[in-house]
Amino acid sequence: MQGLTPICPYCGQFSRQVGGDAIYPHRPDLYHKTFYQCAPCDAHVGTHPGTDKPLGRLANAELREWKQRTHAAFDPIWKDRYLRKSAADPDYKKGMARGGRYKRLAELMGIDKEDCHIGMFDVAACQLAIQICESGALHD
Repeated sequence: MQGLTPICPYCGQFSRQVGGDAIYPHRPDLYHKTFYQCAPCDAHVGTHPGTDKPLGRLANAELREWKQRTHAAFDPIWKDRYLRKSAADPDYKKGMARGGRYKRLAELMGIDKEDCHIGMFDVAACQLAIQICESGALHD
């Protein structure tokens, strides 16, 4: 429903919109950013720049750790692809490399491409994505 904040997947309550200072009080560089937060569950998610649209699902400390691990496994793969392909084709864009690897990851995970983004993953999906990344199946 438009105008409502995301529901916390941990407690089922609506989150609230806050500034970056509420999430990262030690990071003045993030104060201007917008987040949704469920303070009792220590869950939050950022928003797309200039919008109220969440970047993914609210994540507690455990899920945030798994998402960081997943990015650490996945990002070097698409970045390597971009560097290799763009060296041969100057029209090859970062989004093509990233999107292509997300598409392949979706196939290997057995999920729709539209649902395949680390921001949308739960812990189990993060674990599966890491396993796939580490298997070499995303390299070409």
